[in-house]
Amino acid sequence: MIRDVNGHDPVAVEAAIASAKGNTAQPTLICCKTTIGFGSPNKAGTHDSHGAPLGAAEVAATKAALGWKHEAFSIPPEIYSAWNARQSGALLETQWQQRLSAYAAEYPALAQEFERRMRGELPQGFEADCASVLADVVAKAETIASRKASQNAIAGLAQHLPEMLGGSADLTGSNLTHWPACRSVTPDGLRAGKGGNYLHFGVREFGMAAIMNGIVLHGGWRCFGGTFLMFSEYARNALRMSALMKLPAVYVFTHDSIGLGEDGPTHQPVEQLATLRMIPNMDVWRPADAVETQVAWNVAIQSKDHPSCLILSRQNLAHQQRNAAQVGDIQRGGYVLSEPEGQPAQAVIVATGSEITLAMSAQRELAARGVAVRVVSLPSWFAFQKQDKAWQAQVLPAGLP
Repeated sequence: MIRDVNGHDPVAVEAAIASAKGNTAQPTLICCKTTIGFGSPNKAGTHDSHGAPLGAAEVAATKAALGWKHEAFSIPPEIYSAWNARQSGALLETQWQQRLSAYAAEYPALAQEFERRMRGELPQGFEADCASVLADVVAKAETIASRKASQNAIAGLAQHLPEMLGGSADLTGSNLTHWPACRSVTPDGLRAGKGGNYLHFGVREFGMAAIMNGIVLHGGWRCFGGTFLMFSEYARNALRMSALMKLPAVYVFTHDSIGLGEDGPTHQPVEQLATLRMIPNMDVWRPADAVETQVAWNVAIQSKDHPSCLILSRQNLAHQQRNAAQVGDIQRGGYVLSEPEGQPAQAVIVATGSEITLAMSAQRELAARGVAVRVVSLPSWFAFQKQDKAWQAQVLPAGLP
């Protein structure tokens, strides 16, 4: 820890950074002392310099106190020259392109793969690979927790997606975000020149989500990270930034209800699902079984301009029977899972996730009482809203309660 650095002294700050870089054995925290509104004779150190403009008179006084004699928006030549990186940047870009061209000449296939990943393009035939993995899940018809179905989905997709990069905020064994072929990124491995595709983020959900944003902005990786749904609260700011920046990160949130084991009410999410759905440009999937979980992963990993949250259960979810058309309709975000037998529907039950099993049971019980109801699975309101009005009306007819 480097203490009491004058945050208004660039020489002191530069010296602290240099000292921190010299320590390669551990992280370094630089503690800078600053004054809000520094330089303002009458408002420095007060809240008046934070929430409102200084005002013309105080601006003039501040410029005088700091010895700044230039007009507004005027950049002195010596400062402009020091900050102008056009020539140096152009030289660096030229050197990089030369190295890349030389690499491509020697290793054409690897260079093409690198450029594909950096463009954000998926491998050729990946859509067909997703369909194949989904077909296997449909055929198995497993009754498993959706967190386990998610792990299976990751393993299936990773075989066709070498740029898959995953991790968890110290909950790998609970989130089930690892897969058989994943390799942990470790300090010793990096020092030995060995990479990996699985990050152990530690107990820091916000840090995990922020790091994921940086990885996606850099390019070259399809990135996901996991924690409990309840702990999405800690990552909230970074999740919102992910949506604002249109980054296709994938957030795996497990233990999505009161059915989460022995942890109790501090770990039981209530309002989290609704508030995640309220974030503009955030796709939120809460799948009802393994099939819907695979579709959610297929959609999320192919997205280009928005992040996705996968809301997954700890407890087993019963497999739901569907025909081929219904399986294809899952990606629409909402579809008719079950119609009443022998008569038109008098009402609609809409459900997601683990509540689908309850909805199907309610349909049978109501049928025994002479009430015909349709069951609609709506795993992604984000995707359903993007469908045309005809599809929305077909699934949720007007006038049908």
